[in-house]
Amino acid sequence: MNAGASRGALGGLRVLDFSRVLAGPFATMMLADLGATVTKVERPGGGDETRSWGPPYDASGRATYFQAVNRNKRSLVLDLADSRDRARALALARASDVVVENFRPDVMAALELGYEQLAAQRPELVYCSITGFGAGRGAALPGYDLLVQALGGLMSITGSPDGEPQKVGVAVVDVLAGLFASVGILAALRHRDATGEGQHVRVDLLSSLLAALVNQASAFTVAGAVPGRMGNAHPSITPYELYPAGEGELVLAAGNDRQFAALCDVLGAPELARDPRFGGNAQRVEHRRQLREELVARLAGRPAHEWAAELTAARVPAGVVNDVRGAFELAASLGLEPIVEIARDDGSVARLPRNPIGLSRTPAGYRSAPPDLPG
Repeated sequence: MNAGASRGALGGLRVLDFSRVLAGPFATMMLADLGATVTKVERPGGGDETRSWGPPYDASGRATYFQAVNRNKRSLVLDLADSRDRARALALARASDVVVENFRPDVMAALELGYEQLAAQRPELVYCSITGFGAGRGAALPGYDLLVQALGGLMSITGSPDGEPQKVGVAVVDVLAGLFASVGILAALRHRDATGEGQHVRVDLLSSLLAALVNQASAFTVAGAVPGRMGNAHPSITPYELYPAGEGELVLAAGNDRQFAALCDVLGAPELARDPRFGGNAQRVEHRRQLREELVARLAGRPAHEWAAELTAARVPAGVVNDVRGAFELAASLGLEPIVEIARDDGSVARLPRNPIGLSRTPAGYRSAPPDLPG
């Protein structure tokens, strides 16, 4: 392995992380996986809130939530209300390349750790602030993922048309904001390398969600259409949803005419592909209900896993619904090595999802397990 690979793409980068819970820690873990040295500042008496968010816990009583986003970091306990600890935090910030925080707007400035204050002393600093609803009129709104999923429209397009609005099964807005934050930080570092100038990176949860609504957002912004809940169906493609089979349920994602024709052949109903109602995607979307009835009647003859195998062989996107265990087993069977094991000093092992970014020369590394809170 060459020197770059051993240090990581971001080797030598110093990150001071004041963030907690999910969005900020996810962003800084991405940087740490790629080689950055991340110091996580935690409050006395309990540290990051997610240290107590459980069950589940590991065999030693550590919360699995905290472990999800805090590997490759060292932890430092500082009371920012204490002048001596605040002075130590300031010294660390002056020596850092990147500072990340997700306090309410103006909190860091009140602690003399805001962007303007630090940039005056270290102009090359990249400073990332993550908020719920921005630093303007939304500054006082609490930035909780569930709340943003509701206010940001995601719950209005998730769930059954006849049921209540649904949140996504993971705090996806926090994850998205963390990814946007890490991209913004890397872009700011690229600018700094070229010019010597640092800058303030701002990411908020609401804007992150609106950007991530992609086609559902552009349906409104471009065409004025307000999408609603469609269950597992797709607003612009069909068949692209969950179907009952003779045993179990089958996901079909036929995104083009070739895949649809191959699906009809496997089902023993090639005439469906020649039916004018289903001749192209626009026609299939227009006659969505009739097509679903035709497919459900034919899928009833065999179990979902048999259909999935035969359709996959015919290059039709299809599969069964895995639980999380099944998803990791699938990834392992495909040689994706989805789990990494990181040894702890006490002899235990942290088993965590692998970083999905593949780099041929400077791959992600796993130097240390999520840190225990210093005594």
